[in-house]
Amino acid sequence: MSVSNFQPLHQRLTDELRSRITSGTWPEGFQIPSEAELCREFEASRGTVRQALSALRAEGLILGGRGKQPVAGRAALSQPFTTFMSFTEWAGSIGRVPGQQTREVAKRPASPDVAAQLGLEAGEPVVEVLRLRLLGEMPAMVERTSFVLDVGRLLFDFDTDSGSIFSFLKSCGVDLSRGRHTIDAVAADELDAELLGVEPGSPLLRERRVTSSAAGEPIEFSDDRYVPGLTNFTIENTNDHRANLVRVPTSA
Repeated sequence: MSVSNFQPLHQRLTDELRSRITSGTWPEGFQIPSEAELCREFEASRGTVRQALSALRAEGLILGGRGKQPVAGRAALSQPFTTFMSFTEWAGSIGRVPGQQTREVAKRPASPDVAAQLGLEAGEPVVEVLRLRLLGEMPAMVERTSFVLDVGRLLFDFDTDSGSIFSFLKSCGVDLSRGRHTIDAVAADELDAELLGVEPGSPLLRERRVTSSAAGEPIEFSDDRYVPGLTNFTIENTNDHRANLVRVPTSA
């Protein structure tokens, strides 16, 4: 196993088996080797192997068991918080080709919701972008983004089909330093269904993001809706640096 020997054996085994599934070495439906075979291959105890298999079952990467032969599940592509503010950066980090189809870039009055997120008065002008994001040729996410006017007007000189909006804005000197993310589920509306190729009402994974400057000034608000099962989100923390994860009750 090409992983750090400083990790516990069960974690190294979990990482190795996860890699085989997410890389396609063990494609969806592949019959997982028996516990005895895995014990021999990795020179591990049965308890260690079972611990690794249990962890992968909890992630949905191994299916079956209890009398059924375990098989590899569908590998969702995990997006960590380290690349959370850029779909393009995330896609490149997992070896996929990012793509985008712009449906609209427009200046319009901010809705009450957008205005509240950006610290504006309702009706103040913002620049809104609607894009379909792709992984290769596969529709992955509908991106609805609103920028404060001073920043958003820069996009009228940018081909939003050419790549990352964030990278372009950073090259213009825009300070995009902080992000606040809220993740929930939402039913696909008619536009989501059309762009993503799903049925109206289908569940989507939604990430709402407010991006601010280092001084805390809101710059961008985005409502991104992902095809479920195609991606998930991960947070990593350590004893030295703990990610702030806040559980907020939803309104009825």
